[in-house]
Amino acid sequence: MAHHGGGLPAQLRRPPGGRDGRIMLLAQFLDRAGTGVWAASSVLYFTFVTRLDAQQVGLLLGSAAVAGIAGSPLAGQLAERFPVRGLLIGCHLLRLGTMGLLLLCDGFVPLLAVMALTCLAERAAKTLEMLFATRATGGRRSTYQALTRTAANAGYALGAGVAAIGLAVGTEDSYRALVLGNALSFAVTAALVWRTREPHGGGRVAARAGEPGEAAHRRAPGPWRDRGYLRFVLLDIPMSLDDSVLNVGLPLWLVNHTSAPHAFVPAFLVINTVLVVVLQLRVSARAEGPHRAAAAVTLHGAAMAAGCVVVAVGTGGGTWAAAAALLVAAMLVTAAELMRSVSSWELAVSLAPERARASYLGVAGMAQSVQKSAGPLLLTGVVMAAGPAGWLTLGAAVAGLSVVQRRSCERRLAALAASAEPAADGGGCRPTDGGGGRRGTGRGGPPAGRRDGRPEAVGGPGRWAGRTDWTPSAATGHDPSGTGHWVNGASCARSD
Repeated sequence: MAHHGGGLPAQLRRPPGGRDGRIMLLAQFLDRAGTGVWAASSVLYFTFVTRLDAQQVGLLLGSAAVAGIAGSPLAGQLAERFPVRGLLIGCHLLRLGTMGLLLLCDGFVPLLAVMALTCLAERAAKTLEMLFATRATGGRRSTYQALTRTAANAGYALGAGVAAIGLAVGTEDSYRALVLGNALSFAVTAALVWRTREPHGGGRVAARAGEPGEAAHRRAPGPWRDRGYLRFVLLDIPMSLDDSVLNVGLPLWLVNHTSAPHAFVPAFLVINTVLVVVLQLRVSARAEGPHRAAAAVTLHGAAMAAGCVVVAVGTGGGTWAAAAALLVAAMLVTAAELMRSVSSWELAVSLAPERARASYLGVAGMAQSVQKSAGPLLLTGVVMAAGPAGWLTLGAAVAGLSVVQRRSCERRLAALAASAEPAADGGGCRPTDGGGGRRGTGRGGPPAGRRDGRPEAVGGPGRWAGRTDWTPSAATGHDPSGTGHWVNGASCARSD
């Protein structure tokens, strides 16, 4: 377990990833502040400035969200070949451009094209941020994710507050000013990312023709053919429904199915923001590592089920009983979100093979995108239409699927650990030439990179350290001295 001494302020001053981690946290805070401004004002902007009716606004936002689903896998594929930092800057600049175009568009079709491109860049940026953090923070990624969630929620709250000022003015110029404020946040965010360094493991992954890494890259597994990983992503979609329940389900249920005052609707966001800021770091400390993250999945399911039961059973009474029940439900759903936000990222990284992690994380990012598109429709068209029974069914389904997800993740983690044991028995292996000895030949021989024929040192216990007694066996490629051996193009040495 990582040490979290000093609490949240100390962690924000000295986050995982050092200087770059601190800059990225500030960048994400400003990004989410701009997003909070837009989220709070977009519907009114389209209604009063571009003159779209309610049906057109719904179709516009829904279609744009569907287009955004492609952003995550696209970003993952590009990150296998290009530096993550440059791609992330490009996404922020693209969003800057689309916000500028938004001010010039007033027809449905042009607005749809601009918003689809905006959502595509937004989902791509979030995947690239996750990959950047994974590479920059290493084993402390759970702590960094907790800090990210804290910074993001604070940014959303700031953005919503700024939007409230513009909406109170209520003129077309004030709405346009809010759009410009969102655009400005992307410009500043891009400048901050430019100040960081490409994280370790970044840059081009694809080797040039004839280089030893080329064959290994071609053999890298693909997420679209990995049924175990696709199962994880598919089950992660219902695990992410806490977002739609909090932002869509609870407000609409309060308005349409209870007599509770409408003024309680903003309280759901306040409860969520406060609990995330106060508790996210502590929750991440208890869900650190893949096995603890897998265990947190079932806790997420239990919290979601409890929240759904409270909505179904507790809102049938009087005005204040319904209001109190919905506030308790918001707390339970937020608790589920706290566990899901850390466990989902940790498992997405841990279940992916390291050499193809970027493309795998791109596919994993689709779960949240699909949920944002389908979740509101599921809640309004199925769950709430069925009344209290719909909420009970939703809670039971999420709880049951959380058990399936945990067991599936545990099996995959065990399989990955078992496949790593042969390398561990040999004292650790490091691929050097993509398979088979001397560079580009396929004959047994010492690792390339030393003119004197000695194996190149590979750090850690039992390294070769420039041995002079290494003599390959033409028949087996093993080291006759017994201190190491040459296996499938990897230089290995026992740790003793």
